[in-house]
Formats: sequence, C-alpha cells, structure tokens
Amino acid sequence: MLDSNIKTQLKAYFEKIVSPIILTASLDDSEHSVQMLELLNEVAEQSDKLRVLSNGTSSRIPSFTVGKENEAAHITFSGLPMGHEMTSFILAILQASGYPPKVEQDIIDRIRSIDDKLHFQTFISLSCHNCPDVVQALNLMAALNPNIEHEMIDGALFQGLVDEHQIMAVPTVILNGQVFGQGRTTVEEIIAKLDSNSPQKDAAKFNAKEAFDMLVLGGGPAGASAAIYAARKGIRTGILAERFGGQLMDTLGVENFISVKETEGPKLVQALEQHVKTYEVDIMNLQRATALRKSENGIEVELANGGILKSKSVVISTGARWREMNVPGEQEYRNKGVAYCPHCDGPLFKGKRVAVIGGGNSGVEAAIDLAGIVSHVTLIEFDSQLRADAVLQAKMASLNNVTVIKSALTKLVLGDGAKVNGLVYQDRTNSSEHTIELEGIFVQIGLLPNTDWLKGTVELSKYGEVIVDAKGETSLPGVFAAGDCTTVPYKQIIIAMGEGAKASLGAFDYLIRSSVPETEKAVAA
Repeated sequence: MLDSNIKTQLKAYFEKIVSPIILTASLDDSEHSVQMLELLNEVAEQSDKLRVLSNGTSSRIPSFTVGKENEAAHITFSGLPMGHEMTSFILAILQASGYPPKVEQDIIDRIRSIDDKLHFQTFISLSCHNCPDVVQALNLMAALNPNIEHEMIDGALFQGLVDEHQIMAVPTVILNGQVFGQGRTTVEEIIAKLDSNSPQKDAAKFNAKEAFDMLVLGGGPAGASAAIYAARKGIRTGILAERFGGQLMDTLGVENFISVKETEGPKLVQALEQHVKTYEVDIMNLQRATALRKSENGIEVELANGGILKSKSVVISTGARWREMNVPGEQEYRNKGVAYCPHCDGPLFKGKRVAVIGGGNSGVEAAIDLAGIVSHVTLIEFDSQLRADAVLQAKMASLNNVTVIKSALTKLVLGDGAKVNGLVYQDRTNSSEHTIELEGIFVQIGLLPNTDWLKGTVELSKYGEVIVDAKGETSLPGVFAAGDCTTVPYKQIIIAMGEGAKASLGAFDYLIRSSVPETEKAVAA
C-alpha cells in the first residue's frame, strides 16, 4: 500500500520514536480489515520499535489502537488513516512513544492538569482537510494525559454510527456521548472550551499588556503580511486572530499563488505562521475583537472576553465568511444537512440526493465534485444564467445526475426536526413554488465581510466592506485595513498579502508623522 518514497520517509520519522509502540488491530475477514492489516504491517516494518498485534477485541471493525508497550492505549483509529489522516497516524505513533510535541509548554501543562475522564470521538471523512487538525489535537491530548481517550471514526466506513449520532458534517467531535463541537478546532480551542475560567484569565492577561505600536486584527494572508512588515520595522507589533489563517484554512487547493505551482490552504497557513514567528510578534490566537475606539493615547480594542488592548495604530484584516441563504430552517438544520464545504461533508451524503445553492465557480465546482459521490445533485441559481466559467459549465453538463434550475429563489429549508429532508424554491419567472425532496443542501453563494462589529466606527460601503484609500487608511485616523474585508476588488490571496503590506507601511508612515510634535511641524512648514 505504501510506495518506496513513503517508506523511506517513515524510516526517517520513526528514528524519533522514544519508547516501543504496539499497534493492536481488531479485524475480521472483510476487505477493509485485510487492507488495514497490510497497512499496519508495512508501517511497522519501517522501525524495530513498532509491533503489530491482531488480537484486538473492539466491536468497531476494522480498527486499531496506538499505545506504548505494556501500557493501556488511549488512541484509536476506526478506519484506515489514509489521505489527509496519514499524518495523524504518524504523529500518534511518535507522541504516544513520548516524543515531545511542538506546542507551548503552557498548553502541555494545561492538558496534563485535566483530572476528568474524557472520552472523545471524532467523525471524519478522508477527503476532509480540516479533520486532521482536530484528530491530531485530540490524539495529542490522549498521548499526554491517561485520563483522556480519543477515537477517530471514518464516517464513510461506519455509516451506522453516523446515523446513530445523526452526523451531517465533519469533523464532528463527541465527548462522553454528547456533541462537543463541529468544524476545524485547535488544541488551544479545545482546552479553552474545557476550561470555564479561560476567558477571564485571558482578559486579565491582555489588560496587563503594554500598548502596541501596531496591532493587526485578523490572522489571514493580509494580517500575516501586515504583521511581518510591521515587525521588520522594529516596532512593537501584535496580531489578534479569531483563527490564525482565517478562511485560507478552509481552502483545499491553491494553484494561483505566484511562484508556488500548487499547495493547500492549511500548508500555506503553516508557512505564514512560521514566517510571522521568526519576528518578535505577539500572536494572540483564538481571540475576537468586538469594538474599536479612539483614546487619548491612541486606539483601544475591546475583546469578546472583556479584555482591552491598546495600540498607537491598527490594521483591520478580519476577512470574510461564507454568505448564508438567510431563509427559515437554515440555522435550525446547519450541520444537520445544511453544509458549506462539499469537500469535507460530501462523503457523508454518499448515495443521497443533495442541492447546491449558487451557480458561480464555487457552486458548479461543488456540483461536479458531489456528482461523483451522491445519487443526484440539483443546482439552484437565482439568476437566469450561470456565472461559472464555461469550462466548468461544460463539465457539469456532461454529468447525467446533475439538474440545473435557473431563476430560482430558495425560500425554505425543510426537515423532520433532526435532519434536512427537502427545500422549497420559488420560480422567479411566474412566482410558483416547488418542493424538492433531498437530504443535503450545500450553500455556495459567496462571501460577507467580517465587519459587523465596526458599524458606526469606520466608514463602510453598502456591502459592509471597510472603505480604504490608496494607503489602506480608513475614515478613522490611525486605523488602516486590508484584505477581503475592504473595498479593494478581487478577493485573492496574493492581493490580500499585498494589501496587508501596503496597509502596514501606511500605518508605519502614520506613526512617524504623528510622533512629530505640532511645533516642529509648524517650523518645518
């Protein structure tokens, strides 16, 4: 199952194994069990510190555990950890053996201090690029604390469990039998959610910080670029992010980032974060700004946890989020059939009927991808014609299980109380209403800027975008903005990075000019 290049890489990785590891499999005679045993044996052959046993007694077949020799295992993989999850498997081996994780000591200490018995299960799909982050975070916690257990479950392989827990989106995390969270989650977020006192602790810590020269709000491409340019000037720089990487973390393929032929969003985010960390930048992750105001000494930024940060200048780069349909039933059935990521959640709808809302590139690409998994796709477009590129439309037209409905307005999401079972749309040509029976709805209708919290503070366009000038400055002196949250056209990664650099330089120029006393300015004039 593994080619020679992968085996060579595994040999190098496994040289870091600290203590011997046992991989214990629970199998039967099925094809998937045969494949699992073959995979485990090939992996174990790459190190004399790995051994495979096939006498597991789990009711979940096929599955295997990862644990130290002569110790109870706390990490389980129910399903083959292939694709994106192969890295999760390798890291589980290393971390279970005692190899030190690449996280801050404070995080390690907080994990080890957990006294409660926690049994996590993460439902994933092998095509999901967000799932490995969650799996790896919980595997790490299980490796560090014997009170914690974690099981990765491939939803496509264990459909009965998916139905039992009514899983309609991945990753979904179950804690001690109850839904704990959905979507990409970091180890820091998990710990913060488990610690009810975390917001108060963070607020006190932020209130005690000295004022920044430049504070960047947002950790996407624009924010990372702005922080790097600021730090290189030798000024006190901070970056506050609700999620470092932003929307880029949800981007599967990146093929138009100049000088990089092909990459994935999470990989690019990792490179951005590493670049930022080479400078003295105070990174404050998992934090959200809720208000911004002028003060006597500069600008104050209020956070959701109640804390306040002070800075002489600010760069807003809060990005954008998926646009919602805003129809009855959408929120009620969010992650219960209403989804926004076809790459992640598509495999959960294998053999079922789904709709895609939106006829732009994203919508048509989603319809094409889903057509290879589901029984039927209905694409619904508000306009009288599709807006996607011609090549994408041609590809979709060649598929016999895709139906396109134009001039249609989605009016209502239907469900049985637990999951989606249909939708109602209005034909805009004659106002008649129609019902489609289906099990999933994928919304692909564009983006909204994350600027609601700025209303009344800086000038916004009618679309909610921050209005900026040629230097990225907003209507509030000392406050600059960059990226997808602004009026700058063409929401692209490379453009966001350039705009982030420009806004940072504009803010630095503002700092220089504002530091000159008025008397000296008058003399110079």
